[in-house]
Amino acid sequence: MGGLREVATPFMVPGPSGVAIRSRLKHLTGRDEEALRLVGDHLGSLASRDLKARCAAELDHDGEQWARRKQVLTGESSSRWAGSITKASHDQWALARRGRLAHIHSLQAGVRTITHRLSLPPGEKGSKHAPGGYRSKQEWFAKSRRLHVLEDRLQAAQADWQTGVVHVVRGGKQLLNSRHHLEQAQLTEEEWRRRWRAGRRFLQADGESGKRYGNETLRVSPDGEVSIKLPAPLAHLANAPHGRYVLAARVSFAHRGEQWADRVTANRAVAYRIHEDVGRGRWYLTASWTLPTVRTIPLEAARARGLVGVDTNADHLAAWRPDVHGNPVGAPLRFGYDLTGTAGHRDAQVRHALIRLLHWARRHGLAIAVEDLDFTAEKTREKHGRKKWFRKLISGMPVARLRARLVSMAAELGIPVIAVDPAYTSRWGAQHWQKPLTTTTRKTTRHDAAAVAIGRRALGHPIRRRTAPPRTHQSDGCGHRTVQARPSTPGREGHRPRIPGPRTRSVPPGRGANAVDQNAQHRPGRSAEHESWQQDSLPLSL
Repeated sequence: MGGLREVATPFMVPGPSGVAIRSRLKHLTGRDEEALRLVGDHLGSLASRDLKARCAAELDHDGEQWARRKQVLTGESSSRWAGSITKASHDQWALARRGRLAHIHSLQAGVRTITHRLSLPPGEKGSKHAPGGYRSKQEWFAKSRRLHVLEDRLQAAQADWQTGVVHVVRGGKQLLNSRHHLEQAQLTEEEWRRRWRAGRRFLQADGESGKRYGNETLRVSPDGEVSIKLPAPLAHLANAPHGRYVLAARVSFAHRGEQWADRVTANRAVAYRIHEDVGRGRWYLTASWTLPTVRTIPLEAARARGLVGVDTNADHLAAWRPDVHGNPVGAPLRFGYDLTGTAGHRDAQVRHALIRLLHWARRHGLAIAVEDLDFTAEKTREKHGRKKWFRKLISGMPVARLRARLVSMAAELGIPVIAVDPAYTSRWGAQHWQKPLTTTTRKTTRHDAAAVAIGRRALGHPIRRRTAPPRTHQSDGCGHRTVQARPSTPGREGHRPRIPGPRTRSVPPGRGANAVDQNAQHRPGRSAEHESWQQDSLPLSL
């Protein structure tokens, strides 16, 4: 047990910091689409140039350089368009830098694993906490060559990190690489060119509180009218006063439409983005805004209202509700989803499983306890070797997407979410709970037992199940009762205090040989159930 890592304490998951809703721009005319493409292509070229300047500045960038970049862009667009472009460039550079740091951590984990396994003789078996040596000399030699490759990549990545160099592709690296594999991507050169141009367009503007309808550049009125402030070189396209272009389409938001209408009516900031889906031939408008920071309820309050432990798996969510003592009650629940097919189908499957879970939790007034999962270091090929099926299984689990959707959807329904350390939940859950919960009519799976372990950890109980005493010490007619005492109950593992009064008809009050040592029996009414015990005298007529 000395090699086990320390388990972190559970914590309340904060709510989402922003909201994004999307709607389709229907009934656009040919002139509208042409104007959107011209404006997007022009601003996209400015955004590419500004991103190049930001990346060239590396770590030496400061406020004066930002002001100069914005001043250059203002002459070819407007001050507000320039502000949106420079902010997007900063966000893109920061995102690429975070990705570079994650790549460095992945390379370091691979180098450590290979170095450890190369230090062992070939064929040596590993332990539960460390892998063994490679299976053959041939594999040892191949991994020694791979170690040099990873060390070179790590050295180059660390050099880029220290100097602030990032590698960014506007439009996406995946789309760029598909240009060399058009047959595999099932695209023609013209189709790829349209997708590339659509991905590099820039049609997004940040909101501004106090301005009309919360945005002076991309303005959407409460009745759905969309107007765009044209850049200076394209002012001749205006069909409305003050250099604006009004689209023929009217937009309406089916989801959160009332919240959006309240914000634009009060002239509160709303950011908008317009993009084209080339595959479907449609245009979409996305509205987003930030949410005020809401203080979450205390952890003890969430525990008091009850909770359900949820175990995340590759094809389903396993859930089981524990009582306040940590004992599972009722039957286990399973919310399945299918992650095959398109990205839209996978996303819909995750949403459907989550909404069923959330509706069930709301009906019973429960909080949700989940694992704080992060498989960043678990998907490396060096850690799991030839277990490609296991790496594929972990990579296929929608951990980040499920976590983000769960937090946002739970916040709308007012359901607290508790995150627990995922260490040993599956292993200890199966060890202590899978067999006791299996009956002739119910087969408890390893995932169901893990859900019990997650729920107990969220309640502050240890995962280990209280074992029953020997048969001779069991006083209940149906066997030993394994109810759990609260962690805050004083003296829950000690002797029950002596309570004066008659206990039986044959023993005087307080003179029983074992009167002080009955708490370990956990009989009904003892301190394990948080009540004082007192037995009334039996009637003499019996």
